[in-house]
Amino acid sequence: AEELDIDPALINLEFAGVHSDYKNPAMGVQATGGSNAMSAHFLPLRQLGADVRALLLEAAAYELQLASADQLQTDNGHVLAAGQRHPYGKFVARAARLADQGKMPGDTPLKARADFKYIGKNMPRLDALPKSTGTAEYGLDIDLPGMHHAVLRRSPVAGARLLSVDASVARQMPGVTDVVEISNGVAVVAEGFWQAKKAAASLAPNWGEVPLGKVSTEQVLADYKTALATDDGITTQEEGDPAEALATASQTLEAEYWTPYLAHAPLEPMNVVLKLENGQADIWTGNQGPIGVQGLVARFADLEPENVRVHNLYLGGGFGRRGTLTHVIEATEIAKATGKTIKLVWTREDDMRHGLYRPASLVKISAGLDADGKISAWNAQRAGGNMTPETLRNMIPALFPGLGDGTIGFITGLAEDVFSGFLPDPTSIEGLAEGYDLPNRVVQLHTVEHGLPLTFWRSVGHSNNAFAKEVMMDELAAKAGLDPVTFRLRNAEGNPRLHNVIKVAGERMAAMKPPQGHYLGFAAHGSFKTDVAEVAEVSIDKGQIRVHKVLCVVDCGLAVTPDVIRAQMEGGVMFALTAALYGRIDLEQGQVVQSNFHDYPLLRMNEAPAVEVVIIDSDDHPTGVGEPGVPPLAPAVANAVFAATGQRLRSLPLTLEV
Repeated sequence: AEELDIDPALINLEFAGVHSDYKNPAMGVQATGGSNAMSAHFLPLRQLGADVRALLLEAAAYELQLASADQLQTDNGHVLAAGQRHPYGKFVARAARLADQGKMPGDTPLKARADFKYIGKNMPRLDALPKSTGTAEYGLDIDLPGMHHAVLRRSPVAGARLLSVDASVARQMPGVTDVVEISNGVAVVAEGFWQAKKAAASLAPNWGEVPLGKVSTEQVLADYKTALATDDGITTQEEGDPAEALATASQTLEAEYWTPYLAHAPLEPMNVVLKLENGQADIWTGNQGPIGVQGLVARFADLEPENVRVHNLYLGGGFGRRGTLTHVIEATEIAKATGKTIKLVWTREDDMRHGLYRPASLVKISAGLDADGKISAWNAQRAGGNMTPETLRNMIPALFPGLGDGTIGFITGLAEDVFSGFLPDPTSIEGLAEGYDLPNRVVQLHTVEHGLPLTFWRSVGHSNNAFAKEVMMDELAAKAGLDPVTFRLRNAEGNPRLHNVIKVAGERMAAMKPPQGHYLGFAAHGSFKTDVAEVAEVSIDKGQIRVHKVLCVVDCGLAVTPDVIRAQMEGGVMFALTAALYGRIDLEQGQVVQSNFHDYPLLRMNEAPAVEVVIIDSDDHPTGVGEPGVPPLAPAVANAVFAATGQRLRSLPLTLEV
């Protein structure tokens, strides 16, 4: 809009099908994730707008019989010539012919920041009206003629295979048309969703055994502790001589930090509508990667990818969950087996107990201080499962539908071996030793897998590791006799952006006047090339933690749309606070204990804090905002609880000792 010189409100936004031109430049595939949408597309889309504007001016000059396009100007979708306004549409046909003749401009100079009309300004979201009026179309809204509903019974323990099933009762129930076994369980197909759900509940399946079936949460934690007691981890990020620095430090501190498995819990559970007909497929689903949707349907329906049309839709929450497309495979297998148009819906219980999860993690940090209150030694060890192998196991069949199962098995097995014994999975250790000045540091990764499927969760490894690092920073500040902000500033001199957000947040924190019984906690963290500092105002009432306000200072480079940045920071705070106060997925004999929002609660509106967002003015290239608001929140709250009670909370969710 900026470079094309047209008000963004006049642009119609449509969801794209699959096309090679729509690849995310940062990812190489048509997908979204990693908070890179703005950083990846900021310059390419501006360049596209500038080049199209230049093309329209060339077309206008031709149509208006002018010697040069230099005689023309533009204003909000119009070409200005000799005091007259001509709409762009008047010149589109000529512009298309010029482009076809190879006369498309390239590398047209972009505007200077001083000339921006729209970048950096607040404006209404383009999707605000459809979302607030109920006209936005989600996957759950799709209803096709002749469509049948499917509900799937999956193993209560991830990875176990179906041995047999008694479906005699289900087959006799009203509306049921099919009962089919597929790779992930047994599906009931019926004329209505409730009929399918009731019939699926009547099935009597028998499942095989897998090692996960003997695992409990207590066993996971014990195994992690055992791993941290060994020297078998993969060593990385080693600088200086951390062992010698720790031995000669003026003061030392060691602590362990536990973060549990977490579900994504998007408000719209997984769903897909699939129609297979005449060697072609149409699929409707909200997702984070339509190219993967196309690839999986092609693979499991034995079609060429170009014969699969993906109808992308609004999605009711992603957070990494909609990057894994097991439900697409399931729907494809059911549709192929029955010959029917299938709508597969995961219930909330399905999503909670059969999804993919944020890894649990146990981090042990040993740190030393010198006489000046600077960190002289830093040894961070992390035990837990890795996300990358499972991600590859899901991505490779989707992106390379023609690869054989044996080849895929070899690649994913190799990835597991590599990340277990040779190279650290970067998503497991990110954020453990970055940001601060740590001249003598080492990170060790101890891989311990139990078989629960793991995947990216909003802010990925930073969500675990920032909690450990930032609570330790507060503990070190107390050990050094410094306030938390001064201590962080003293140890972030080599990172100007992080140093500045700490400074700005610290100044605002000093000006805050919390009422009696309210206490402040501080944390700062960089992720996805964005630096965020957060201050949590907390009170304790009858042993319960209440967060009243969160100050969030963010440096994400040039603020393209400030209101969207504020919304993302606010949403990140609420998402992270839910996890900090309530979030946990427990295992009992390999089965997920939690099943719905009664035992995996979300933050309610009466619990939501006020959030103040301060955006640092910057000319730097824009960076991510979808995820960086999450990591500092839990440690900021934990640090505020320490200020209030003297209790140092090193485990999530945060629970006070009675």
